[in-house]
Amino acid sequence: MSKVQLGIVAGLIDEIGIVKIINNKLGIDVREKISAGTVVKSILINGLGFVSRPLYLFSQFFQDKAIEKLLGKRIKPDYLNDDKIGRVMDELYKYGLNDIFIEVVLEVIKKFKIDLKYSHLDSTSFHLDGEYKREEDKEKQEEEKIIKERPIFIKKGYSRDHRPDLKQCVLDLITSQDGDIPLFVRVGDGNESDKAVFGKVLVEFKKQIKFDSIMVCDSALYGQENLQLIQHLKWITRVPMTIKKAKELVQNIEVEEVKDEDKEKRSDLNLESYTWKEEIVTYGGIKQTWLIVLSEKRQKSDLEKLEKQLSQEEKKSQKFLKEIQSEEFEHPQAARYKLKAINKKLRLLEIKEVELIETYSKKKEKIYKMISLIIKKEKIYKMISLIIKKDEEISRKTKEAGKFILATNLVEENKLEASEILITYKNQQSTERGFRFLKDPLFFTDSFFVEKPERIETMLFLMSLCLLIYNLGQRELRNCLKRVKKGINNQVGKVTLRPTLRWIFQCFQGIHYVILNGVKQIVNLTEERRFILSLLPASCQRYYL
Repeated sequence: MSKVQLGIVAGLIDEIGIVKIINNKLGIDVREKISAGTVVKSILINGLGFVSRPLYLFSQFFQDKAIEKLLGKRIKPDYLNDDKIGRVMDELYKYGLNDIFIEVVLEVIKKFKIDLKYSHLDSTSFHLDGEYKREEDKEKQEEEKIIKERPIFIKKGYSRDHRPDLKQCVLDLITSQDGDIPLFVRVGDGNESDKAVFGKVLVEFKKQIKFDSIMVCDSALYGQENLQLIQHLKWITRVPMTIKKAKELVQNIEVEEVKDEDKEKRSDLNLESYTWKEEIVTYGGIKQTWLIVLSEKRQKSDLEKLEKQLSQEEKKSQKFLKEIQSEEFEHPQAARYKLKAINKKLRLLEIKEVELIETYSKKKEKIYKMISLIIKKEKIYKMISLIIKKDEEISRKTKEAGKFILATNLVEENKLEASEILITYKNQQSTERGFRFLKDPLFFTDSFFVEKPERIETMLFLMSLCLLIYNLGQRELRNCLKRVKKGINNQVGKVTLRPTLRWIFQCFQGIHYVILNGVKQIVNLTEERRFILSLLPASCQRYYL
């Protein structure tokens, strides 16, 4: 008896045709008991089993599964040993992970009619344990293209996981707005900068995926060099507030009041808390539309943070004030140097010198009296000071509260509605959802055990395939529920048209594949589960019906 909720995963892999694509790329050796494509299928099933088993327990994962039903006749768990998996991973890397992934993506786009009007780019980091020593050819590294022929460098860098003490690698991910389908993945060095590579990533993506997609990215993309690099692409991005023009606009421009006839429309788009104003700007030699946006919710949050920061600085500055007024300085310069160092620690307040008093140390006076010596007393200096607010800085932060700027090179005849620009950028969470999936502790990637950078890249390639399969299955299920206008119960018993695929996996855990007296049958396939199967691709249904 074996649990067969993994039939959904196996069916999605079959529907995409991943096994066939892998075997066509790597070839089939008739002497092998199991093909490379089938090994990859087994890894993906393991990865989406949400049991947190690493690959060295791989064959154990299939001990209680209907492995012949999932992978094919005469396939045994011991075929999936460490050596076989390692060889297949090395063959995948040698052939070219990017080429294989792109072919899978193109098949998915064609077969499932993925809408590519908008694509989203972002990056994250994965921290790694162990030693990854390789000699770095800096000159070669600077000259090479974005799709590297060398393995990555595992090293310390800016950590999104807040683990700067560990070495890491970086994953760049482009997803579709339609269903969060991964379209392009690239693994980079641990110390790689988003600003340095995002423009190159988009250019390479457009070479591989020849669709007229509008690229959406965060402010790491926005720089003169990148804008020149992607000037022939369509894009929407956020403008960093380090740019002088952006600072001026946020400080001085007033966003437009919402007209009564527009309020209902914005409410329907879930934009009732946003106001904005458009400006035509030329930056980096590129004419663009800047959308200066004010979010009421964010403004409230920013002002609360500002008030909290001001309160904390008041407490801190009182402590500094007491400290500097009680200290004795040998020279006026020493007092002013100490004051300058203190003020560097404050952002909204300032301790200002009122008067520098010349006096004598009381301790020294006592010593002189005790030994009855007539010696000229040494002068010391004490500072009288007070705390003042930096009104200009507080005013600047108050004006900036809740505001941000979005930019696009879609102007004139290609111009987008302001509401569409804003909604599209808000969907930048598409890639963030993908990163949360990949870093889930129940996923098989919660720790990397492979020793070579090449294996790390291959593992991230396989993880990204898992994400593609999961999001595709979820997209198909939700689209079908929307078409039939009928929902299913979620975890708390409420009807939903947007269930997660993980919840569907849980719903199928009560199903068993039983062989009784030589007769194979599926047990506990309820009407609700049959209904769910009817919404999934035909390849999924074949594992159950």
